[in-house]
Amino acid sequence: MSLAQRRLLNEVSALLDKSVTVVSVDGRFYRGILVGIDPDRLNLCLANAIDDKGQSFHRVFLSGNVVSQILAAEAPFDLKSLAERLERVFPTMVKLYEDKGFILVMEKVKVTEEGVVEGTGPAAERVQRIYEQFVSETKGR
Repeated sequence: MSLAQRRLLNEVSALLDKSVTVVSVDGRFYRGILVGIDPDRLNLCLANAIDDKGQSFHRVFLSGNVVSQILAAEAPFDLKSLAERLERVFPTMVKLYEDKGFILVMEKVKVTEEGVVEGTGPAAERVQRIYEQFVSETKGR
């Protein structure tokens, strides 16, 4: 897989569990939460979807060959910027695993877009405070 293909897949994967609008090749659209992606064919699954006629669906499965556009309603969480901020406080102790959706601090504190999910103690508490400040600052953008 080329770098460009990996980046595209990372971008689409970052939209998982986010609100999106999918436009089909025939001009119809569906708004919902992106809950599944087939990376090989770009088949998609939307939860709690509404179509262009206002009909609601618990789940909508779209074949990749009918998908014309995927529009993001909200920006994906910026793990890279959070990792850079953490690096300023914990120099040389921060590893970003962007493709896996987490940051590892001091080899023991795991941070995702939800906050600290693994680790305890003063370091984990400090990482959580940095995360909370980062989230409050970026929500206003």
